[in-house]
Amino acid sequence: MAVTRLEAGQGSHRFPQFLPDGRHFIYFVTSPPARGVYAGSLDGGSSKRLTNADTAAVVSSSGFLLFPRQTTLFAQAFDFKKQELSGNPFPVAEQAAFDAPTPAPGFSATSSVVAYRTRSAEVGRQLTWLDRSGKRVGTIGALDTSRLNNVELSPDGKRVAVYRAASSNQDVWLIDASRGVPKRFTFDAAGDMNPTWSPDGSRIVFHSNRKGIYNLYWKLSSGAGADELLLESDQDKAPVDWSSDGRFLLFRSNSPQTGFDLWVLPIFGDKKPFPFLKTPFVERDGQFSPDGKWITYESNESGRFEIYVQPFPGPGGKFQISASGGAQPRWNKNGKEIFYVSLDSTMMAAPVKLSPDGQSLETGTPAALFPVRIAGGPLPSFNKQQYAVSSDGQRFLVNLAVEEGAAPPITLILNWHPERGK
Repeated sequence: MAVTRLEAGQGSHRFPQFLPDGRHFIYFVTSPPARGVYAGSLDGGSSKRLTNADTAAVVSSSGFLLFPRQTTLFAQAFDFKKQELSGNPFPVAEQAAFDAPTPAPGFSATSSVVAYRTRSAEVGRQLTWLDRSGKRVGTIGALDTSRLNNVELSPDGKRVAVYRAASSNQDVWLIDASRGVPKRFTFDAAGDMNPTWSPDGSRIVFHSNRKGIYNLYWKLSSGAGADELLLESDQDKAPVDWSSDGRFLLFRSNSPQTGFDLWVLPIFGDKKPFPFLKTPFVERDGQFSPDGKWITYESNESGRFEIYVQPFPGPGGKFQISASGGAQPRWNKNGKEIFYVSLDSTMMAAPVKLSPDGQSLETGTPAALFPVRIAGGPLPSFNKQQYAVSSDGQRFLVNLAVEEGAAPPITLILNWHPERGK
């Protein structure tokens, strides 16, 4: 039973926390201008906006709401019965950590204790070329401190599409692969993310929540012309790949009943989407084989994420590729290997032999290539692949997390009683 409903300008509702009465709760709304902390009720009545914040808030049972703005953790007196704030917010801690993409808080509170982690040791992300042994053989651009995500190399290898949270707004950017210069591609105030190239490099599909729900848009990769709505529905969705013949766009759709499913949008005719995989499990990050007859994807149907392959458009058997967990699959352009990231952050390569009729497949033993400190870890939350593969399958353009020093400690503030002036 839904107890909140998306309104215009709202991206998603996340991180609910009950208030002491067990009937009311707070939650976080993503996407400006509606972004902030809200109060709701199990009776499904109207919600109220409490305050602006950069990530989800937490409640202290002593009667305070804690929330971050930029690098400062604030608290403000909170009347649980009226669901109202009073007084002015006051600082609790500096350099409090949070995860901007999700946006999860990095702090918690009880009646007298506040626990928080200082900002991550990650100082940025670097697009880095690695060979099959993991040796660094080049970089693209400078160290990026704007939460660069979702690496998509153009078909000609000359540009890289990513999304970045520059100036706290998520937009698609194109980076010149030779000069390393980023150029903003989308300009809407909403979140524009998950770019995917057309096979001829002329267009880019992305998703945006400028209507509340994440819908699919596309635009000429030259930057000319306006963003055009490609697919609208009542479920969040994101593009994941485009078939080599240009006829089919693969996207994931987030169903309240079945979670992430894989759907296909024909880029011809009536453009009516149809499901490729729709099960009670999570299926995501699908990739067309170079000949367009297979799709590899990750699923948690076994209880952990593994890599699978099925014929497209089907029917046909399902083949498991990974042996001990995996995520973020990519094809070698020769169709003879599937790359993926193991759950212990190792780049893997699995040999495959595809039948010409698209009905049978032989798999080999996956081989470990090199450990990789990939941005966001092997399971990319709401993001997709954080690396791309060169056309010859010999190099990997990886979004590497660049860190300094040890992981930051957890700090405890004991005997925290602001109501007593402490």
